[in-house]
Amino acid sequence: MSKDIIRLSGVIKNSIVDGPGFRLTVFCQGCPHHCEGCHNEKTWDFDGGFDGKVEKIINVAKSLPLLQGLTFSGGEPFCQAEAFAELGRLAHENGYNVVTYTGYTYEKLLEGADKHPEWMDLLKQTDYLIDGRFILEEKSLMLKFRGSRNQRIIDVKKSLESNQIVENYDI
Repeated sequence: MSKDIIRLSGVIKNSIVDGPGFRLTVFCQGCPHHCEGCHNEKTWDFDGGFDGKVEKIINVAKSLPLLQGLTFSGGEPFCQAEAFAELGRLAHENGYNVVTYTGYTYEKLLEGADKHPEWMDLLKQTDYLIDGRFILEEKSLMLKFRGSRNQRIIDVKKSLESNQIVENYDI
């Protein structure tokens, strides 16, 4: 893929469950994690879904007057990190915040950034990262913006600046 095209499973306008405020949630197609109990199994197949232009997605966001941010979900956004980083850059240029969901841990993303520099690009365009695989045994419906207790909400900017993980559950 290129930085201009995202393989999509779908897009939801004005979501209130995928981050703070009204959000445009972009579900990418393709996921290597295959978590037991995943609520989005249809996104696993890398050959499924359809292509969407990054420019068209940001234009949809700009057409929603109450929108506060974009959420990148999946599938696994870091499997298409270059295009999601570009979408994140455009989101920030237009005054939106960015939440990214990933089955990888923050630590794994940092470790892999040498081999996958596009991962760091996406991290730098992410305000809040919800990290970690969904674990069915740790599932809780009481968690804000998370499916299982092992998942964290990480303030990426503060974490990168301080070189340590800064969690924030008050977003």
